[in-house]
Amino acid sequence: MKYISTRGQAPELTFEEAMLTGLARDGGLYLPAEIPVMSHDEIAALAGLPYEEIAFRVMWPYVSGSFTEQEFKDIVARAYEGFGHDARAPIKQLNENHFLLELFHGPTLAFKDFAMQLIGQLFQVALKRRNDRVTIVGATSGDTGSAAIEAFRGLDAVDVFILYPHGRVSEVQRRQMTTPADSNVHALAVDGDFDDCQAALKDMFNDFDFRDGVKLAGVNSINFARVLAQIVYYFSAAVSVGAPHRKVSFTVPTGNFGDIFAGYLAKRMGLPIDRLVVATNQNDILHRCLSGEGYFKGDTIPSISPSMDIQVSSNFERALYYAYGEDGSAVAQLMDELKSGGFNVSQGAMEALRESFDSGRVSEDETLETIKHTLAHSAGLVCPHSAIGIKVGEDHRTADVPMITLATAHPAKFPAAVEKASGEHPPLPSRMSDLYERPERVTRIANDLGALEDHIKGHIAE
Repeated sequence: MKYISTRGQAPELTFEEAMLTGLARDGGLYLPAEIPVMSHDEIAALAGLPYEEIAFRVMWPYVSGSFTEQEFKDIVARAYEGFGHDARAPIKQLNENHFLLELFHGPTLAFKDFAMQLIGQLFQVALKRRNDRVTIVGATSGDTGSAAIEAFRGLDAVDVFILYPHGRVSEVQRRQMTTPADSNVHALAVDGDFDDCQAALKDMFNDFDFRDGVKLAGVNSINFARVLAQIVYYFSAAVSVGAPHRKVSFTVPTGNFGDIFAGYLAKRMGLPIDRLVVATNQNDILHRCLSGEGYFKGDTIPSISPSMDIQVSSNFERALYYAYGEDGSAVAQLMDELKSGGFNVSQGAMEALRESFDSGRVSEDETLETIKHTLAHSAGLVCPHSAIGIKVGEDHRTADVPMITLATAHPAKFPAAVEKASGEHPPLPSRMSDLYERPERVTRIANDLGALEDHIKGHIAE
């Protein structure tokens, strides 16, 4: 399997090369040159299998050639052995024909663990084989950073620096990033919002002297390996409610579009997905775009669902690549226009997007009310992001197609909002009960590319 850039001007790479590279050198995002398709019988055969076996069967066509079958099976087994639920991604019923997919049973209590734990194992095998060392820099609105630190902490061949917006993540999210004592992981609190952190990260990848000098690698959802791991739970969830013998829809609370883009690839692989519904908070650039208002940046407004406080959704570029008929030059032009504030989507591309995607926006008050209602009537406590998904999922579900909403984080990661809505304080799992007592280690830093690059160069291991 070869990987190509959404902007069409970077060399084709193998899976391993694309994973270690992260962002293409033309500024684009890597995608498989061909999307493998699973037959009806192959999808039906997934029913009842352990999550790890489903993961191997779904992902193997993407990674073959970079790893042996046994290598990859061992990688998958190690990736998910630390999850707190044997089903890894259990599903429960919310309402008539509406189900909740719990993706928060990993080490850091968020869906990001499904991808990050896998990437940690993939990197470890690849770098050991190459006898190489890399510097990973990531930007986070809360959950990616803690998941990356947990996945890479203590590894010999990796230094990890995570940029997060100072004062704009929950206390639990912050402490998960700032309390690990391993010397190879570093939390950087940037004076700015998530979009500033994400822009700085992209600027580092486009500064080739810095990129090559520190052997920069990325684990944000710009890295295709992140998206790949997330495809799996669409298959595991869909077959549990009757696919491929019936269609199924998904609602996904998303800010960066990576999680729902994984669903789009699952659909292209043959999973009978009817609708993919984007659920946004008040930072609703995706909803506005899918409603025909163009893709124009606004101000990022802090919310009780901070992981979605994003105005530039990186993975939307991948969806645009397919919506524009796999025309890399068209995508490159759109991304240039985005630097000046945004762009309108052509009529043909909008029609292509609407073939798969719907969307909805949820206010702060509606989020709180959904948390309260869900506790009283169905699934117990949910986090604000999951509540946004539930509300939009309810608005879009139909009587004949099951709707599965993704629960993206444990309610204990956002205790203030959950308690405000429900009157109940969500406890951390026992293995994290001392999180508030652990000493923190963090560097506050200006939103300045030079300062960030100098700090990173000064703190990587020799």
